[in-house]
Amino acid sequence: MTPAARTGKTLTSNLRFGWTTGTCATAAVNAAYTALVTGVFPNRVSVVTPSGMNADLEIVGTESANDKWCRAAVIKDAGDDPDVTHGAMIVAIVSEAVNGAGISFVGGDGVGIVTKPGLPVPVGEPAINPVPRQMICDMVEELANMLDGPRDLRIEISVPDGAEIAKKTWNPRLGIEGGISILGTTGVVRPFSCAAWIASIHRGIDVARANGLSHVMGSTGSTSEAYGKSLYDLPVIALLDMGDFVGGLLKYMRQNPVPNLSIFGGFGKMVKLAQGALDLHSARSQVDFAALADLAADVGLPRDRVVSANTVLEVASFANSSQLQALANSVATAAHATALKYLKGAGVNLEVIIVSRGGEPLGRAGSEMPRVRRPA
Repeated sequence: MTPAARTGKTLTSNLRFGWTTGTCATAAVNAAYTALVTGVFPNRVSVVTPSGMNADLEIVGTESANDKWCRAAVIKDAGDDPDVTHGAMIVAIVSEAVNGAGISFVGGDGVGIVTKPGLPVPVGEPAINPVPRQMICDMVEELANMLDGPRDLRIEISVPDGAEIAKKTWNPRLGIEGGISILGTTGVVRPFSCAAWIASIHRGIDVARANGLSHVMGSTGSTSEAYGKSLYDLPVIALLDMGDFVGGLLKYMRQNPVPNLSIFGGFGKMVKLAQGALDLHSARSQVDFAALADLAADVGLPRDRVVSANTVLEVASFANSSQLQALANSVATAAHATALKYLKGAGVNLEVIIVSRGGEPLGRAGSEMPRVRRPA
């Protein structure tokens, strides 16, 4: 990793990356907790993100009340990403709870509440996703050990103007009411430049070809990539981070083929590919639940329930294991057919594998890939 990557300032493409709302919330909790224990707010705090990058963030908006609670905030910097939450103030209020209560999360003003199933957070909970919650809990444990502080806490996260910001997101459609979500699986916001990302995919294919690789894999995210890496012993240059841009991968590979291609992706994104979408981002393609219901009916799932589902994750939640596997295989088969259509006879041996949120295989279609081990 380059020094620039460690400090979290720029990418090699000269686009600045930023920090997720989850990273900002963790930093704000860090400062508020520190003040609750020591009586002094830090001016800046450092947060190690799940990606391994270090976020050094300025603390603003500090306030306390007779050692009962402490408030601190961070202004989100999304870098060069056109993120609607760029510039938002992420606020944390930390107070002690009764002995044995553990850590409870409360959604303050501007943080949405989950009202429909199918999301990673249960109905009725504030839309603070699992990874940010874990980041905060881990950070509290570290500080509690360091400062001999409390572990039973009430943590309220709020975002002034969050309700207004949320109108520009998919939250209302997903049943998240009253504000934005506190998100982030890596802690880092990478610049959402379609041209730059697609160019990176193209360059990755070029490098693979130039190095004589016979097998590459494209993944939609870190979870699917991790499963692919466990399945195949491929060098780093074979791992194509295609994100949502499966079309950019397929169209370029049609003209610049590699003999073997594996595509790994989450269930929802592979449903979109199965339905013909080549850009899998939620802002530019949506799941057709009526079409998904037709596939689901073939494996015994109730059509009406699938049609009215909020997310593909919700559909998965009410399928039994055999139904889920059958549905995932059907989706993978349809996604494989879509991908082959855009490869247009390039002679690429293709497989599609659907990976669960927990990193387990759900469905598969296509040819077996060669299991060639690299020399030690």
